[in-house]
Amino acid sequence: MLRHKNITIICVSILVMMVFLSFLSEVKWWYFLTLFLFWLVMTVWGSSDIRLGYFIKTYCNNQHEKERRIAITFDDGPHPMTEMVLDILQKHNVKATFFCIGTQIEKYPIIFKRIIDSGHSVGNHSYSHSNSFGIFSAEKVTEEIVHTNKIIEQISGKKALFFRPPFGVTNPRIAKAISNTKHHVIGWNNRSLDTVIKEEHKIFERVKSKVAPGGIILLHDTSLKSANVLEQILLFLKSENYTIVPVDELLNLPAYEN
Repeated sequence: MLRHKNITIICVSILVMMVFLSFLSEVKWWYFLTLFLFWLVMTVWGSSDIRLGYFIKTYCNNQHEKERRIAITFDDGPHPMTEMVLDILQKHNVKATFFCIGTQIEKYPIIFKRIIDSGHSVGNHSYSHSNSFGIFSAEKVTEEIVHTNKIIEQISGKKALFFRPPFGVTNPRIAKAISNTKHHVIGWNNRSLDTVIKEEHKIFERVKSKVAPGGIILLHDTSLKSANVLEQILLFLKSENYTIVPVDELLNLPAYEN
């Protein structure tokens, strides 16, 4: 399997073998360069694609799901637009999972409480959602997760067990932090790119093309276009006889500590 530890062991073993062979005969320099570039590409790929679970176990879908069940998740809230998202979900009687940023919860505690009171599950999405999150130390990552969990618990009375790293970035430091906090890392296998794509119909078609049983859809509750696309997605899923459930129900994992 593609795991950082396994790839590193393989690369180090090959390096040792090449160094040994270099004492017996010439080993061209570009062999060493190729090996290093392979390791570097795998590390960058593994860091940027959460679906690989390269550094830490991640839950990006339920591969064993036989029924037409799927989960919808929202990142980066709570936000004023979350109110509209909640209205749409209520209209269609759908429960979703919201991965919330600590600073946003502090800014919009009433909206966050509405998420909880509406029966949706929530997860930890770091405290700052900093663009530099990928280079934070393990201690800093742990601090962000723990701080956000305290904020979540203060308002909801629940100790969140789900964590989604900002931008879906993982690395050995984040893995170490998670080993300390004992969170489940939740990813996705259907990324809408609703923060990048401008046209609503293109976002909808992208999500639609990737819909499959056991999937986890990633949206953001921070823009009008995402809310509009959500309505289209819900109508499409209903027409295809899909049941939409929170992530904890789809994965059969507890969202909160007992």
